[in-house]
Amino acid sequence: MNNATAINPFFAARLNRIVLPARRHPEHRAEDEQPGYARLPRAPRNASPVPHLTSLYHFHRAGEYGDRSYPGNCGGNLIKDLLNYFKPFSVFDPCTGSGTCKDVCDKLSIYCWSSDLRQGDDACDASQFPRGCFQFAWIHPPYWRQKLYSEDSRCLSRAPTLDAFLERYRLLIENCAGALKHGGKLAILMGDYNDRQAGFVPLVYHTKRLAFECGLRQCTTDIIRFSHGASSSRKVYRSSFIPGLHDVCSIFEKQS
Repeated sequence: MNNATAINPFFAARLNRIVLPARRHPEHRAEDEQPGYARLPRAPRNASPVPHLTSLYHFHRAGEYGDRSYPGNCGGNLIKDLLNYFKPFSVFDPCTGSGTCKDVCDKLSIYCWSSDLRQGDDACDASQFPRGCFQFAWIHPPYWRQKLYSEDSRCLSRAPTLDAFLERYRLLIENCAGALKHGGKLAILMGDYNDRQAGFVPLVYHTKRLAFECGLRQCTTDIIRFSHGASSSRKVYRSSFIPGLHDVCSIFEKQS
């Protein structure tokens, strides 16, 4: 023991400490490891049966509904919350994809008419479906040709032009409106996107325009759904653009 340690035993204890490597400050973590947080406004208390269902929907877990590997799968939690809010006894699901809406309805013991073009049922052909008998309808259509879902020329994702897509989309919305009872609700999940040839395509605007032309009225605020798990979030692009991190659920009512 030297003089310094003999005079100050606390100094001696410091000499015997094991020095651990300095912790990296969170700001120094790799950018792709950084969690992103946003402080959301506080929602007013009300009599809603689903208090967490607001205009900002940020459920990051997809839930156990449908097949997450299916292109464009949106998860079932938003559907479940909408059904718990509106409490329908029957649901029309003409673009079922991997069966997400049907799975939610089965979980909640709600009758669901579920079909898809992959089984030969064209959602744009009103002659293939019952009319005026459902209390709720759910569709999550292709965002034009952002993702290709089928080789079938009737598929909305195979429309060669925006005008051709919108004409088929109009038939789909018209068909859903015809399948609803008076007072029935139609929920449409849609997003805008940038097309390589057509540029920015405002599909949410077109959704509302077409729904109004079919005699529907919007009955609630838009629900902005954060796009957790989108495949684009794992890609690197050479071009410069403002990324879209959400899509929009608009809910319409069939008027008496």
